[in-house]
This record gives sequence, C-alpha cells and structure tokens, in this order.
Amino acid sequence: MCHLDEAGVAPTLPTTYSWSPIGQRLTIPYEAPQGRRVNAIGAYFTHGPQTGMFQFESYAQLPKERTKRQGRSLAEQAARNGLKAQEVGPIDSERFVQFVWRVAGRPEAGPRNWKRQRLLVIVLDNYSVHKSGRVKEEETALLAAGVILWYLPAYAPEMSQIEAVWHDVKYHQMRRRSHARLLDLKQAFDVALFEKAAALQAAHGQPAQSLRRAA
Repeated sequence: MCHLDEAGVAPTLPTTYSWSPIGQRLTIPYEAPQGRRVNAIGAYFTHGPQTGMFQFESYAQLPKERTKRQGRSLAEQAARNGLKAQEVGPIDSERFVQFVWRVAGRPEAGPRNWKRQRLLVIVLDNYSVHKSGRVKEEETALLAAGVILWYLPAYAPEMSQIEAVWHDVKYHQMRRRSHARLLDLKQAFDVALFEKAAALQAAHGQPAQSLRRAA
C-alpha cells in the first residue's frame, strides 16, 4: 500500500518560529510569487515489502507572459528560468496517470498485459485530478495490472500518511525559506525531497537505490 498526493512550495515559504541572539531580530527576505511555484507529486509506501519507499517528481510553474507579442515556446520560457521544458507545467490528469504507472513498477516498454506480482493499493484524496475522466478511463487497465485506487472520505486529509512527509520536507528539510529564482526553488525542493526519501528508506532498513526519477 502507498499513499499518493501532491504538494507545492512558493518562492517564500511560510514561517513559524526560530531562534536568534538576544536583541537581534531575525528577518527573512520576501519574494513575490509572480505566478512562480514548484509542485510535486509523491507516493509513500506504508505497507508491504516496499515500506518506507518515497517516490516523487516535481514540476515548476512558470510566470505568465506579460507581453502581447507572439508568445515564446514552452522550451524558451523554461530556458529563461534555467529549466527544461519537461520540468515545467501542471500536474494534470495525464501526468498523474503516468506517475501511477511508474509507482506501480510498469516498465516504460512493458507489454500490454503486464501485471504486478503483488496487489498494490494506492490511497488518494478526492482532488479533482484524481477523479478525472482520464483517470476513470485508466482504472480498468490498472485493475487488470493489480493496482487499486482507493479514495479517502471527503475532508479527511489527516488520514493520508504522506501528509507528514510533505510537512517535514517543507518545514524542516527546506531550511532556506526564500528563493529569488525559480530554478533555485526547484533545486532546493528536489534536494529536500531526495534527502527525505533517503531518510525514510534508512529508517525502514531499505537498501539504497535510485530515489528520484527525473521529470
């Protein structure tokens, strides 16, 4: 079983509390989002032989073009922010479906009748992307492959065990709270996610392996 969900970070992350020398005020620079954000989709295995494994992918949200001229291509917009085209864009239904198949372990060039050796239950909340028409179209193939999508009750995010993973990444792993460039924000988020994945595997005695798949 694994719990799957999405999370995101902005150029300046929320602040809670910290320590500073007596008489010195701790300040954190603020960066206006301007449409910039980095979103991640992740799956945390809580039961079975893969317990402790945390898989993820992240994608940057680009600022909107403000010029009325002919728009730049996606590759050009990404390059302006130091990113590749495949590293940007929303986590839509298609990206969600492809991530589910990767979590299930299906090879990219696997046969149509590919099937898992063990049943996999993926726990989800009721986010619209998780219940989209594209996902419903794929459910029959997923079931045939031994993958069940199981939805939590409405308004019960605390039942998803990946929530604690996101919280730790955003509030503890990402020690720098403000990033001026979108590239820096994405790299910091990816590093924090990778370190959390490694820590979870180590805590559950899982062998070291490739933890992060490039977008």
